[in-house]
Amino acid sequence: MTKFNFLLTAVALASSVSVASAWDVLPSEAPAPADNPTTPAKVELGKMLYHDPRLSSTGTVSCSSCHNTMLGGEDNRPNSMGVNGQTGGRSAPTVWNSAFNTVQFWDGRAESLEAQAAGPVTNPIEMGMKSWDEVVARLNSIEGYQKAFADAFGGNAISKDTATKAIAAYERTLITPNSPYDKYTSGEQLAMTDQQVRGMNKVAELGCTGCHSGPAFNGPGLFQLFPVHSNGMYQARYHFNKDLGLAEVSKKAGDEHRFKVPTLRNIALTAPYFHNGAVKTLDEAVKIMAKLQLDKELSKEEIADIVAFLNALTGEFPEQTMPHLPATAGGTFN
Repeated sequence: MTKFNFLLTAVALASSVSVASAWDVLPSEAPAPADNPTTPAKVELGKMLYHDPRLSSTGTVSCSSCHNTMLGGEDNRPNSMGVNGQTGGRSAPTVWNSAFNTVQFWDGRAESLEAQAAGPVTNPIEMGMKSWDEVVARLNSIEGYQKAFADAFGGNAISKDTATKAIAAYERTLITPNSPYDKYTSGEQLAMTDQQVRGMNKVAELGCTGCHSGPAFNGPGLFQLFPVHSNGMYQARYHFNKDLGLAEVSKKAGDEHRFKVPTLRNIALTAPYFHNGAVKTLDEAVKIMAKLQLDKELSKEEIADIVAFLNALTGEFPEQTMPHLPATAGGTFN
């Protein structure tokens, strides 16, 4: 069975998820792969690389440009801006709690944070470097990075593999626990308002947890067809069907318009919504999801209750301090 057939089979299992399994507390730590255990030195190096615009061809774009850890982990743009003012066709997903995604990117083309970290650096629209060999040569020319990589990995360790492992190690620390929902689920009955509890119950009643389940509310199914139900008005306004989703990777017609199920954690902070960033407000996104995925018309009161519950998924953000980047001595790269 191929990777994509396996993932799509998993989608079918989502409908069997019990409501109870949706009400999980977010772990305070993310598991790391065996070949990339998290260490303080790796995290510090990854933090530097994540915030360093010198990993882009123009020296103007870093990972944090589109996935801002001083905000909700993205950039609040419909489409993120890369080198030379270029924009892609998708909205940047949040980096917060991305360690709990089973796959990365809207189309799931990366199986891990390490694989995800490699992509944007050499994407001509995003960070625009010609190759990872060019990136490694640039890092090798910066004395401070030579030391930081040696501290994290030992020896002459600068490579694509170690750079992406360091970035992934940093990203695994970007977790937002202790939301009002987490506290409520842990037994603090006053942590959520009555309206938020009504919204949580409505989410379960409607079946939203068939996809948005688990601690990160991103489900076991990984990919989901969107939209399920056609609607000419929404299509004309928001153009959801322009993007083929998973089919862009698998090249299979049956995968068209299937996307990774995004987390609902901190969703109140990550407007605009959907893969193309076409929807500006959370209440409109809730209304659209009910209609296009569940064929349900919600009242204003029901939408307000669900939005209130989604606000209860905003967690506590660990304090982020900007790293001191190693200096480029004696010249520039451009």
